[in-house]
Amino acid sequence: MLHMLRMSGTFYCQAELSEPWALQMPAIADSVSFHVVTAGTCLLRVADRPPVELRAGDLALVPRGLGHDLLSDLDSGPGPRVDLLPQEYLSPRYSVLRYGGSGRTAQLICGIVSFDDPAARELMRTLPTVLSISGDSPAAASSVRDTLRLMAGELVRPQPGGEAVATRLADILVVQAIRAWIAEGEQPAAGWLRGIRDERIGLALEAIHAEPGREWNLERLAQVAAMSRSSFSVRFTETVGESPMAYLARWRMSIAESRLRREHVTAAGLATQLGYRSEAAFNRAFTRIVGRTPGSVARDEVPGP
Repeated sequence: MLHMLRMSGTFYCQAELSEPWALQMPAIADSVSFHVVTAGTCLLRVADRPPVELRAGDLALVPRGLGHDLLSDLDSGPGPRVDLLPQEYLSPRYSVLRYGGSGRTAQLICGIVSFDDPAARELMRTLPTVLSISGDSPAAASSVRDTLRLMAGELVRPQPGGEAVATRLADILVVQAIRAWIAEGEQPAAGWLRGIRDERIGLALEAIHAEPGREWNLERLAQVAAMSRSSFSVRFTETVGESPMAYLARWRMSIAESRLRREHVTAAGLATQLGYRSEAAFNRAFTRIVGRTPGSVARDEVPGP
């Protein structure tokens, strides 16, 4: 599943921040923010959770598009929104920010990566609010450093195609961080990531992802997992956090919403492809789960010919 993960819409900022300083990172739906400290230290704080200290070489992800603060120390008051500060834009997707007082300097590479892929959405739902990887971690040290070195080279010396390369490197960096987090023995909360690690439930999830339009029911999914219906239903719900059929419906609607945003597709076509017997049934399920009608999503997102 990690191999299928694709991001888009990357924006990078190389920040040089002198103490005392504080910055607000705005909430951006369907995105993951990452921060790499290349020199000095800083604190990362999300809502009322205890701040996470980051040192040179450390990497932190904020996976769920949440707003958060970067601070030089706990005494720093609330700072301005970073996107409202004057910056030197080296390209439409890359800027250099210099901000703060006259004290010690910290240097960071920050990125915002958006995603519209169903697999990415499910993965981000299962990750912690802040995922931090120490630069000294054996699981991450060399691979993360190598990726950051390549990314810095693409950003500092812009070349044709450099933006595309940097975006793919951001994909790799996010995957490396998640793999390092798993390798360090962290147990995901109930959700997709925990489900695919279960030897039985993982088989059912892979089947749903591979053939979302198949006429699945509880009995067929239980057969894939080689379990009885009752045992499968209980184990799936405990592991994933929702019932098998609820997960199937939400996965189908996630695919449908993504395709409506990117492609010229009809509700009738999606209904057939995703296992619904009528367009009306598909429309009811989509509106209930997504909170909008298929037509409104398509009108908002897909550009005209």
